[in-house]
Amino acid sequence: MSENGLYIQMFSVHGLVRSENMELGYDSDTGGQVKYVIELGKALSENENVGRVDLFTRLISDKSYSDDYGKAVEQVTDKFRIVRIQCGGRKYMRKELLWPYLDEYVDKTIKFIKREKSVPDIVHGHYPDAGYVAKELARIFGIPFVYTGHSLGRSKKERLLNEGFEPAELNKQIKLDHRIEMEEQILKYTDMVITSTRQEKEDQYGKYRNGRLPEFRVIPPGIDIEKFQPFYYDRLEDEHPTEEAMFAKASVIKELKRFFQNPDKPVVLALCRPDKRKNIEGLIQAYGEDYELQAIANLAVFAGIRKDIALKEETERDVLTRMLLLMDKYDLYGKMAVPKTHDFENEVPELYKVAAERGGVFVNPALTEPFGITLLEASATGLPIVATNDGGPMDIIENCKNGYLVDPLDTKAISAAVRDIIVHEDKWAEYSKNGVINTRKYYTWQSHAQTYLEEMRKLHGRYERSDITVKEPESSIGKRLAGLDYMLITDIDNTLLGGSSRDLEELMALLKENSGSVGFGVATGRVLESAVRVLKENSVITPDVIISSVGSEISYGPSLHREKGWESHISKNWNRDRIVSLLQEVEYIELQEKEVQRPCKISYNMSPGKDRLAKIHNILTRNRCHYTLIYSHEAYLDILPYRASKGKAIRYLSYKWEIPLKNFLVCGDSGNDEEMLRGEPSAVVVGNYSSELEKMKSAKNVFFAEREFAGGMIEGLNHYRFLEKAKGKGINDN
Repeated sequence: MSENGLYIQMFSVHGLVRSENMELGYDSDTGGQVKYVIELGKALSENENVGRVDLFTRLISDKSYSDDYGKAVEQVTDKFRIVRIQCGGRKYMRKELLWPYLDEYVDKTIKFIKREKSVPDIVHGHYPDAGYVAKELARIFGIPFVYTGHSLGRSKKERLLNEGFEPAELNKQIKLDHRIEMEEQILKYTDMVITSTRQEKEDQYGKYRNGRLPEFRVIPPGIDIEKFQPFYYDRLEDEHPTEEAMFAKASVIKELKRFFQNPDKPVVLALCRPDKRKNIEGLIQAYGEDYELQAIANLAVFAGIRKDIALKEETERDVLTRMLLLMDKYDLYGKMAVPKTHDFENEVPELYKVAAERGGVFVNPALTEPFGITLLEASATGLPIVATNDGGPMDIIENCKNGYLVDPLDTKAISAAVRDIIVHEDKWAEYSKNGVINTRKYYTWQSHAQTYLEEMRKLHGRYERSDITVKEPESSIGKRLAGLDYMLITDIDNTLLGGSSRDLEELMALLKENSGSVGFGVATGRVLESAVRVLKENSVITPDVIISSVGSEISYGPSLHREKGWESHISKNWNRDRIVSLLQEVEYIELQEKEVQRPCKISYNMSPGKDRLAKIHNILTRNRCHYTLIYSHEAYLDILPYRASKGKAIRYLSYKWEIPLKNFLVCGDSGNDEEMLRGEPSAVVVGNYSSELEKMKSAKNVFFAEREFAGGMIEGLNHYRFLEKAKGKGINDN
């Protein structure tokens, strides 16, 4: 933590996030969670114990959406920014389709962190996709990982199966089983889960096998009490509404008058996304079947934002269509309003006030409600509530004492509760007063932010204390790499190892002495386990990076953290089983033992022979395979994905960690190393090199050392004055 306070990075990856004029209800990604993260960011930024808050989301440049979502950095307050990172192209995709691109998102976020030269103290993921991103960053940088689920996959699956959906259909459309497995992984690694209600903690997370592993904190979200003021403020002489507020109120009244035959009746108000679990159908049915309620009140359902129902996604289209069909079935024309749009920034607060002024009730009839921000907003204006008895509303009504809980499947109970509040003026007044007072007592963003920060500071403190007691914390590799600008990468066999122990000891001493400015990595044909074993046997210092299996795998630091972004990058168009099958009949190659095979590496033994490689190339090319062939030491044939090799892995590290290629020193001895020795990095070929590299003597940036093995590497370091240059740059102090 810096002198200025905690640096917190929050993640809400789907992209439809902006600080002003939030398009809540536009689609399934724009529910109350968007407002939650924006309000939390603003409240945290106002606290003196916070140095900075960044909310990371996806950059979208799509003509169907506002240009606001394509702005790389949006400054919200002095200490709060929205940072937009591109992944999976620039077109909008709903969050269920983003899973294949999240490792790309992680990589580009690391680049951003490196460029900013500031590692966060805490990462906080919202929803499982962002939870995955935060989890990966936390493991790389060795920092606390906090998670808020907002809605959970197991509860969703249970509900959808009960509604008759097939498991295969759910996995095809919304990748539900994958989401649930990711949630299990998140719960396994998170340091703290923040929930809004006790029910969420005990019942919803309790359905997960890892649901008891994390530390939980129940911190109810807040509301902007300045925006959602009591309805009667407008009547007070010393309160003067702004022109904007008065215009918004006039717009709301005008819109309702378009629908209502008797617009002065009390309003039964619902405000939600067109999502089946919101149970709009149940509310309309309750109102439609209760003629007494129809006689005394109007119904207004604000179900998201729409231009043309036919253009909405299938699930939303079904909900909206069913809503209109029920309106027709119960002949609710003149009694029911179904506006197509509303301004959340200005009109929604006035909408609650208008309903309260007319003695109305706000209803949330959702089948399950994780929290219920709209219930708090309505309560803060003095509008009594009727809400589902499943989820967050239980806590809200217990604290605020301003309405009824009902079974959302019991339509008669819904209408009876609404009618009871409207017809009993004393009860309405009591619930209205309780809502105004108790939302200000229990649900402000200031109190939420204060409690949140107390937990974050304790969590951050635990990490700092644990780092003091561990000589070389395994989890600090991300902080180290983020601060480096120079890197030495070497082959293991016959380059680093194989020569005199004195030379190796001298090289290790140099690397230790310069560890503050130079990173150390190895790039080898060996599989990871073999590489780790042989390095340990020869007392080689722990590498910051191990590129193993001929460049098909990357691991970091003592913990051997897997580089998933690299795996995702190279796996495109790679079909391992097909290649093995195609080469099954080639008589002069033999699969090596199982221990050296890898998901992205197929290894064969092959002795030299005329046109042997050409024949393999011909078979694979003819069958449209995407691959890379590497033949080394006249004995070993490795087949990798097209994007994989030791050289490409080094370029990937340069890209991800923003270490310029010219600041890499690369050392090798054989044809296996040729690709990584070419190009912009400074290259050293040790004196015991194989004849395959003779052709590189004319190549630019390649130094042929006279000394062999580690001695040749030292000679190369001196030739390029590599350590002197690196010391001049040094490691950034984060």
